[in-house]
Amino acid sequence: MSTYTEDTRKVTTHRLMEMKLRGEKISMLTAYDFSMATLIDQAGIDVILVGDSASNVMAGNVTTLPITLDQMIYHAASVVRGVKRALVVVDMPFGSYQGNSKEALNSIRIMKETAADAIKLEGGEEILESIQRILSAGIPVMGHLGLTPQSIHKFGTYAIRAKKEEEAEKLVHDAHLLEEAGCFAIVLEKIPAALA
Repeated sequence: MSTYTEDTRKVTTHRLMEMKLRGEKISMLTAYDFSMATLIDQAGIDVILVGDSASNVMAGNVTTLPITLDQMIYHAASVVRGVKRALVVVDMPFGSYQGNSKEALNSIRIMKETAADAIKLEGGEEILESIQRILSAGIPVMGHLGLTPQSIHKFGTYAIRAKKEEEAEKLVHDAHLLEEAGCFAIVLEKIPAALA
């Protein structure tokens, strides 16, 4: 988290890179609405994620899968209205980018209708074409590896991922691919600390 100062300049992907190079801690929390986003932003948190976990937390669904693009846009626009400083990242919901890279252009709709700063996608090599298409549209992308809740039916559990050597090697490979593609950051969820 940034040290509190009178500096209320907007956090950008460029500023995050500068913070990383200086060895500063970077903080990130999740918000789904205006009130929580305002409080988190005022606390000096650097990044706010509008997570597809709104499906669970706000709507009571068992998984993240049911949340729609329209619902994510609603939550993201509410969050953005409450933020002055933090970088706002919006999860692309399940089905809005997988399979057909043209679907990745849903990210343009998210950016236009919410005024968010970046989007986040789950996956590695299998979604690389979508990531490249989004980046080519000038939209910053945060990757997400490890436990990927949108793949819950594939894995059947929310247990720690990449404990086995083969899966750990794939995760490292995917992380390099996302970095080379141009992702400005990667969320590593529920993996062994040494691997992270």
